[in-house]
Amino acid sequence: MSQQTDTAVIAIDGPGGAGKGTISRLVAQDLGWHLLDSGALYRLTALAAMRREIDMTNAAALESVARELDVIFVSEGEHTRIMLEGEDVSTDIRNEHVGGCASQVASITGVREALLARQREFAKMPGLVADGRDMGTVVFPEAPLKIFLTASAEERARRRHDQLREAGQHASLSSLLKEIEARDARDMQRTVAPLKPAEDAVTIDTTELSIPDVVARIEALLSLRGLKSPQ
Repeated sequence: MSQQTDTAVIAIDGPGGAGKGTISRLVAQDLGWHLLDSGALYRLTALAAMRREIDMTNAAALESVARELDVIFVSEGEHTRIMLEGEDVSTDIRNEHVGGCASQVASITGVREALLARQREFAKMPGLVADGRDMGTVVFPEAPLKIFLTASAEERARRRHDQLREAGQHASLSSLLKEIEARDARDMQRTVAPLKPAEDAVTIDTTELSIPDVVARIEALLSLRGLKSPQ
């Protein structure tokens, strides 16, 4: 399915833990552009389904949940509050169990189709930074700049472990690594919109790079493409 938009889009894809969320937010902030966290939509679908006790293999029910999703993103400075059916679930959608269920939900064709138009609606002037796993391959295939962020599974597990520890949560590093490897396999092997770089994407391995280094590389590529320079 093709997509046409006059709005400049930076598509940033990659596996979980590669730094997409932080990097995308910082680039959008520097540019003064809108931000799409597509993963949040799948996590919200999973959370809504869990609350209704819907099995994660019930494709028809999950598609219905995705189509009827009552969600509002409320921007508050550098942060965004995510409201599901009037309740702030910004923290709830980030736990590991919801993330695992979201990966299962994302493999269902009907769910992805239900969320496709909603994601494309985020492309508004002056521009959009779209963070996800199929932004450059499916949602915004004509984006003028496509980035694929990656990092070793071990480094991504370490980062997640540090995040959880800072939040006062305990998790086994080895368990996190297994979960990441399983999620990677599921995302890359699914038949619908598998996780992979777009043919014209620039791959950046963040394993040894700092956040400012990655942001600078993306903004340099943006300038080379003749798109808007940071404010």
